[in-house]
Amino acid sequence: MDLNVLVVTDGSAWVEGIRSQLASEGLAATVLSTSDAHRPQITDTYLADQVGGAPRAKFQAVVLANENPGGLSSAELTALTAYEQQYGIRQVNGFSYPSANVGLNSPIYSGKLDGTTAHLTAAATGDAFRYLAGPVPLEDNDPAVTEAYGYLATPQPDNTTTGAHFEPLLTATVPGGTAQGTLMGVYRKGGREQLVTTFAYNGYQQQFRLLAHGIIDWATRGVHLGYYRNYFTVNVDDIYAADDRWNSTAHCTPGNNDCPPGTPDTVPVRITPQDVDHAVAWQQQHNFQFDFMYNGVGSDEVIADHGSDPLTTSLDAQKSQFRWVNHTYSHGFLGCQQDFTVIPWRCVTNAAGQVQYVSQADINIEITKNLEFAQKHGLPIQADELLSGEHSGTFILPQQPQDNPNFLAALSANDIAWVGLDASRETGQRQVASALGVPRHPMNVFYNVANPSEEVSEYNWIYTSRANGGSGVCEDNPATTTCITPLDPNTGYANYIVPLEVKIAMRHVTSNDPQPHYVHQSNLAEGRLLYPVVEGVLATYRAQFAANTPIVNPRLSAAGQALQRQAAWTKALAAGGVTAYSQGGTVTVQGPDGVEIPVTVPEGTTVNGAAFGESYAGQRSAYLSSARATLTLPAGTLPLAPRALLPVVLDQPVRPAIPVTLSTPKLNAASDAVLTSAAAQRGQGR
Repeated sequence: MDLNVLVVTDGSAWVEGIRSQLASEGLAATVLSTSDAHRPQITDTYLADQVGGAPRAKFQAVVLANENPGGLSSAELTALTAYEQQYGIRQVNGFSYPSANVGLNSPIYSGKLDGTTAHLTAAATGDAFRYLAGPVPLEDNDPAVTEAYGYLATPQPDNTTTGAHFEPLLTATVPGGTAQGTLMGVYRKGGREQLVTTFAYNGYQQQFRLLAHGIIDWATRGVHLGYYRNYFTVNVDDIYAADDRWNSTAHCTPGNNDCPPGTPDTVPVRITPQDVDHAVAWQQQHNFQFDFMYNGVGSDEVIADHGSDPLTTSLDAQKSQFRWVNHTYSHGFLGCQQDFTVIPWRCVTNAAGQVQYVSQADINIEITKNLEFAQKHGLPIQADELLSGEHSGTFILPQQPQDNPNFLAALSANDIAWVGLDASRETGQRQVASALGVPRHPMNVFYNVANPSEEVSEYNWIYTSRANGGSGVCEDNPATTTCITPLDPNTGYANYIVPLEVKIAMRHVTSNDPQPHYVHQSNLAEGRLLYPVVEGVLATYRAQFAANTPIVNPRLSAAGQALQRQAAWTKALAAGGVTAYSQGGTVTVQGPDGVEIPVTVPEGTTVNGAAFGESYAGQRSAYLSSARATLTLPAGTLPLAPRALLPVVLDQPVRPAIPVTLSTPKLNAASDAVLTSAAAQRGQGR
């Protein structure tokens, strides 16, 4: 049996969500669109053939929109049914109406499920959903919009004649009542197994993000290509330095060259030794480590002016508590030379109109002087990691449409292998001279604020209309930014911004996304704005995920390596040349030299008698670097031989209409697009 999933999509949000998850984890998949008039027809020979005289199943699992999707002929459905029976192939139905066709009685409830907390059964957490703790909350972002529509139903009685049985996996209570119904379960009948889900979803919603890996694990019986981890890293920029403070009256940041002349200065924000002590204690209490991106000039200037710096003394004493990354010595802008005679700034050009860039010599000093600072203070850094001030040196639109060539030369001259980028400016990893880029997600905890009222002031300025006292940016960019009602200065941060940031970060965490998040040292000072957000992420995650699935917290280079592996594997899959199949209780994988192949298998799997890979989410997984490897699975993991065919009888489809709004993701104030757009507009890269 080939390790390849057949996805038949009708374009519905639920099938596309599963398809996206397959790609995110790195599974091999063949996708057929029912709207494609030129697609292959699903026949017996399309699904299976023979290799060396032995039968071969070409697909290890099947994903359909529902149990009887439109766009497939009765002959195709008959072929799929026979194939699943004969080879023990499991089928995922993206969204089904409860009926006898899927082993359920008529619904006891149909309608809005927003805000409902469903619960996984012991059968679920004991099998494919073993990585989850049990509760599965359904989103409720906007009371005026139905975001989670579905049906609650009870299983039909077992039928001993046909072997029909429905095993509930996810249950919930009828809203406003006490009756229990099923939202997801496995329907077994006639040698087939179907995963049945009775609520609509899209790939962005938290309920799907929680269940997505389990859906794949169930479909493949836990044996597939790909590598699954939940990553969360927080980079704290500008350590030792001070950050400029937002002026809530002028709606700008003095010192950041975006205020009109005459705007009063504000007091910059710099952490204190007490803030360092708090960070150390907090990390120990929450079993989580920050990355400190440091600028040595902040320490040296204070010592030069005052003879000593209590902050430096504190950080020196507790340096082993944090991971450290070179953020350049003075946080200078390393792209083009900037002209601040206009707002926003522009690049300086010569008489011929050519952009004038910061020199390689100046950039070399920024890199090496900060390395010397680290050596002097014993900071445990990796010399091949770099984060420039404001992510400068690489392009920044609209002012600087290309990388500074002198920055590229400096990276190579200083043997930089990993360089931080801004995920709001560019997505995906790319080569930057000698280095690979590591995009970082900006958090909407602004660099120039230290207290809730300051954060809310700037947030209101960005996200409210001119009529409501805002900048009107949300009105000018309606495709990416949603205007909100102004937040209360006293409660807006805790009641609106924090929950929203937690939700967005959780979406990244549960998307197999190793890209770090970044904030600034000002967010550890005074009101300590960062902690409620990170605590919210950790508390939410640990309430929803089992202990066997801890958050992975990589430093910059390790995050870059994870991105590099993902990109290389995606390219290798697209190029072909990788073979992976199961046969007789073993899995064989083979690929071109130099291709690392990610494999996930059940606990108990061995290679040459030794345990395979690492344990995560109740499974074993690793990247295989050898050109060919054979893994031995635990007994009974997969069907060992084709089974006798049973008569195929197709059920009549039952497909009532559902709210159209649920077929596409809702773009609201919680979307990534809103935040990255705003981050770019206000220069979050400080």
